[in-house]
Amino acid sequence: MKTSIATVSISGSLTEKMHACAAAGFDGVEVFEPDLIASDHSPEEVRSLARRLGLSLDLYQPLRDMEGVDETTFAENMRRAEATFVTARRLGIGTVLVCSNVATATVDSDEHSAGQLRRLGDLARKFDIKVAFEALAWGRFVDDYRRAWRIAELADHPAVGLCLDSFHVLSRGHDTSAIAGIPGHKIFYLQLADAPALSMDVLSWSRHHRLFPGEGDFELATFVSRVLAAGYDGPLSLEVFNDTFRQTDPDRTALHALRSLVWLQDKVAAQSALVDTRRLRPVTDAKPPNGFDFVELKAEDTTEVEVLLEQLGFTPRGRHRTKPVSLWVAGDARIVLNEQQARGLDPHIAAIGLQVPDADATTKRAEDLMAPPAYRRTYASEQPMGGAVAPDGSEIFWVTAPPTGLPPAWVDEFENGMPVNTGTAVRAIDHVNLAQPWQTADEAVLFLTSIFELSADAPTEVAAPKGLVRSQVMRTVDGAVRLPLNVAPHVLDDAGMPQHIAFACSDVFEVARRARARGLAFLSVPDNYYDYVAGRFGVDADTVAALRQLDLLYDRSPDGEFVHFYTRTVGSVFFEFVERRGNYDGYGSDNAPVRLAAQRAGRLSAKR
Repeated sequence: MKTSIATVSISGSLTEKMHACAAAGFDGVEVFEPDLIASDHSPEEVRSLARRLGLSLDLYQPLRDMEGVDETTFAENMRRAEATFVTARRLGIGTVLVCSNVATATVDSDEHSAGQLRRLGDLARKFDIKVAFEALAWGRFVDDYRRAWRIAELADHPAVGLCLDSFHVLSRGHDTSAIAGIPGHKIFYLQLADAPALSMDVLSWSRHHRLFPGEGDFELATFVSRVLAAGYDGPLSLEVFNDTFRQTDPDRTALHALRSLVWLQDKVAAQSALVDTRRLRPVTDAKPPNGFDFVELKAEDTTEVEVLLEQLGFTPRGRHRTKPVSLWVAGDARIVLNEQQARGLDPHIAAIGLQVPDADATTKRAEDLMAPPAYRRTYASEQPMGGAVAPDGSEIFWVTAPPTGLPPAWVDEFENGMPVNTGTAVRAIDHVNLAQPWQTADEAVLFLTSIFELSADAPTEVAAPKGLVRSQVMRTVDGAVRLPLNVAPHVLDDAGMPQHIAFACSDVFEVARRARARGLAFLSVPDNYYDYVAGRFGVDADTVAALRQLDLLYDRSPDGEFVHFYTRTVGSVFFEFVERRGNYDGYGSDNAPVRLAAQRAGRLSAKR
C-alpha cells in the first residue's frame, strides 16, 4: 500500500523533512501547518519540490474547532477554513484534516455539529477538497470515532468523511469492531501511531509519547486490518508526536519510520484473512533465533579480558587463521576477542551472533526491512554469515543452527587452541545486556522485533546511585535469546553505561569457588545485603554464609530461585554468572542497585 508520514513526526525544516522522507522511500507526506508557516518556501515551491522528489502531498492539517459552536463563532471559523482551503489548493492537496472541537465547543448536539460540517463541506467542495473529520481523544464533546461517524453520516455530504487515527481510538480503549460499519469510501484518511501503556492524561500522552508501530503496546495490526477490511484504500500514514524523534537525525528517523510501516503490513498480512494481502508490501518470513552463537568483544588489547576468562574457566580455542581474533569457549558459550581495526578502543561488546533456523531467510527479511548490512570479511574456506548493524552501532550476525550437539562450522577457523574443558559448570550464554543511547532505544526495540521476531517485556526502572536506569528485555518466547536493553540516566552518559554478558551455569557456587581459587577479584557485595536476603526470603544461615563468602546474590520468585555473581568491569564490559532453579524467568532485578553501587564504588576507588 502507499505509505505516508506527517512532517511533525521528524526533525528539521519542511524541506529537510521532505528530502529525508523521499530518501527513505515514503510515497507521500502529510504537511503539518506549522511546518509550512515556518518554511521559507511558498506553497507552490513546496508542491514543486514534492514533485521532483517523487512525493505526493496527501493531507494538510490541522483545521481546528470547526463544529459545535454558535453562529458568530462559526462565521469566523468559515473565514479561517476558506484560507486553509486556499493554501491546500496551492499545495495541490485534496484532503484537509478537521479535528473535533476541544476549545470553543458550546453545543453538545450531533445534529448541530453535522449541520456545520455540511456547510463546511459545501465550502470545501468549491475548492475540490475533502474534509476528513477526526475525533480527538480529548475532544470536548466528540472524543469517540463512533460519534464522529454518526455526525459525518448525519452531515450526508460527499466532501465530508472520517480520519481514523489509531492513537485517538486505542488510547481510549474504544472497541474497533464498529469500524466494519463505516463504508470504506467514507474513510478519507488513516493515521497510525503506537504508544506505551501509560496512566496519564491523553493529551500529554499523545503530544510526547507516541511511538512508531512495533515499539509500543497498541494492537495496531487488528486496528489496521479492520480499517482495510472496511474498504479503505488510501495511504498508511504515520503521525507520531515524540520528543526524541523531533531531536534526532531526520534521515535516520524517516528510515526507521518506514521500517515500522513495512513491519506493520507484514503483521496485518499474517493475521487477517479479510484483507487482500496483494495490497501489502511483502516481507520474507523468517523464524526467531534458536539461541546465541557467540558474543564478540573488541579492543586494541584484549589481554585483560583473556585473564578474566581464564580465571572463570574458559578455554582458549585458538587464533583465527587469517585475522587477529581469538575464540574462548566454556560449554556452549563462545566469546570472540577481536583486536583488528581497534586502535585506541577499550574492551566493549561489538557484535552478537545468533543461530537461526534458516540464515538465508533471515538475511532476506533483514533486507526487506531495510536493515543496514554489517560487513564481515570472509575467504573461500570460511563460513559466510548474515549481518546487520543495530541502531546503537553494534553488529548482529547469524548462521543456520548446526545439528544438536555440534558447534557451528566457523569454529574450525580457529587453530592451535587448548583442549576444551568438558568439566565446566558453565553451560551457555543466558543473556546479553546492552546499553542503549537515549536517542536509539525505541528504534532498537523495533529493529529486534521486526527482523528477529523478538518480543518486548514491559520496561522496568532500576535505581542507580545517580538516577534511574530504564531496562526493557527483548526475548524469544522460549527464552533462548534474551537481550535486556538499558538506557542510562543522562548524567551517566559521559562515564558510559557498562554492558555485560551473563552465562548460564549448572552450579554457580562451583564456578565461583574455582574462579576465586584462580585469583578472580569479585565485585564486592556489602554485608547489609546478606542481612536483607536473610530477612526477606528466610534463607537459612548456612546458605547465607555461603552466599556471603563468595559474594553471590540471591533472588526468588514463586516459580524458582536465582543465584548469581558479577565480575569487575574491564573497559565497558563485565560478566555475570547465573544459576536458574526451577522455572525462575527473571534477572534478579532487585539486586541491580547493589551491583550498580558496587561498580560505582569500584570506579571511584580506581581514580584515587
